[in-house]
Amino acid sequence: MSSGTRARVGFLGPAGTFTEEALLASAAEQAIEPVALASIYETVAALRRGDVRWAIVPIENSLDGSVSVTLDLLAVQDADVEIVGEALLRVRHALIAAERVELAQIDTVLTHPQVPGQCERFLRTELAHARILPASSTAGAVRTVLDERQRGHAAIGTALAAGIYGGTVLREDVEDRADNETRFAWLARRGEAAAAPLAQAGEDATGTEWKTSLVFWGAGAESPGWLVRCLDEFAQREINLTKIESRPRRERLGRYMFFADLNGRGDGAAEAAAIAGLRALCEYVGVLGSYRAAKSAVAPAQGGS
Repeated sequence: MSSGTRARVGFLGPAGTFTEEALLASAAEQAIEPVALASIYETVAALRRGDVRWAIVPIENSLDGSVSVTLDLLAVQDADVEIVGEALLRVRHALIAAERVELAQIDTVLTHPQVPGQCERFLRTELAHARILPASSTAGAVRTVLDERQRGHAAIGTALAAGIYGGTVLREDVEDRADNETRFAWLARRGEAAAAPLAQAGEDATGTEWKTSLVFWGAGAESPGWLVRCLDEFAQREINLTKIESRPRRERLGRYMFFADLNGRGDGAAEAAAIAGLRALCEYVGVLGSYRAAKSAVAPAQGGS
């Protein structure tokens, strides 16, 4: 499963995606062998099969919100993977074509479905005449545009992908905000105690340097005040929730699951008591992982892999 002493890490491919940038920028390079996979689903599936030791997947963007496919894959009741680390990446989007072309000549833009919401201002003002088509990844979009070489086609992706596939960067930094960041989750098979091979990971992180992610749901969600009572399990113990959101459970309308991130370790006394209290109120509570919180966003890696 490994090349020499390097462990295989699955990521959303092909080469040149933001996920690869996050992998290369956050990991101890000598410890990992990147393995490109076709989708987030395939990345998690490869981890479950044991084809890779770790996987890294996007989970949340500061402009466009959570990556729903990642949340849904983590929330399954018999989940056999867990979050063991996280990385924050400073996301810089570039408009890329096969050759130099004026923006007025572009009629089609390919990119990952998560990207247009991060580049809305640029697309509305300078490419309002162009249609936006989805691709499985930003690097896949770049590769398609360069393979097909249709003059009116461009992709939004990484400068890394442009360098790998020989594209021309027409415009850099087309994202709406300069502080655009994406949060990536490092995953391992549950029970293997495989801490992510992060380059900046320390051994003494405690307290607020740890984060725990949860998913929960229950029949009580249909009664007034149920969610407030759930959240009060954390408030009364002075545990800070850094995120809470709902997702449909893919059943009938009105059935939701709730995701929450909290500061602290899941096995800390206060946190464990809060989770136990939550379980008394819910049909299901899943601990998606306890891991060291990323301290700051990393810059995109330079060059290919």
